[in-house]
Amino acid sequence: MMLSPTDDLRHSEAAVEEWVFAASTPDGRAGVVSGHRLVAGGDWYWAALVEAGRPLLHLAEWKVVRRSDPFIVKAPEMWAEHHCVAAMKQWSIGNEAHAVALDDPDEALGKAYGVPTPIAMDLEWYAAGDPEPIDDGYRQAGVLHGLVELLDRPNLELAEIPAVRWHRWSDRADIGPVPLEVVVADAGLRAPFTFPNGDVSDWVLSSAGWRARHRQD
Repeated sequence: MMLSPTDDLRHSEAAVEEWVFAASTPDGRAGVVSGHRLVAGGDWYWAALVEAGRPLLHLAEWKVVRRSDPFIVKAPEMWAEHHCVAAMKQWSIGNEAHAVALDDPDEALGKAYGVPTPIAMDLEWYAAGDPEPIDDGYRQAGVLHGLVELLDRPNLELAEIPAVRWHRWSDRADIGPVPLEVVVADAGLRAPFTFPNGDVSDWVLSSAGWRARHRQD
């Protein structure tokens, strides 16, 4: 695949298109995820914050009405945005919402009933290398800066932590979860999601960053 800066933006002819951002501290004690998929029948938005010793903060909206600017996501009591500041170089990642605090991450794979918890992310992603082609798109390494504001617990300030993003699109109706290396030893912090099509994304923080948790279904 030959990539150009225009590939960083929306492909209006695609049946499905997705942007996913993820970052974690080098010590594996905190991490964030933010994703957005354009699909027929209601777009998807999902995000998570994990911190050692704290409940998982899980946020998911699976039937978002698409706006004229599809990078702005609005639902009841939720606003989120992925904004391309400079193609292939810089993105802004933001949200203001009520996530649910989950003591057991497995609860995120079901109804995700938890304690409503205000959260606001104001983050900047910067490229640290060229995009690498993958099936249906590309991934790109970078770093993340910014602040996650929280209620009743200290805010989380992130300063140039390792980050990666994926941008994928296809004429097919589905592209599956982001492809991650699978780890068997999965004692790290987790950010699981069950998508509306039944796919499961069960991420775990390893010493090398976010990985897919080995599942025995």
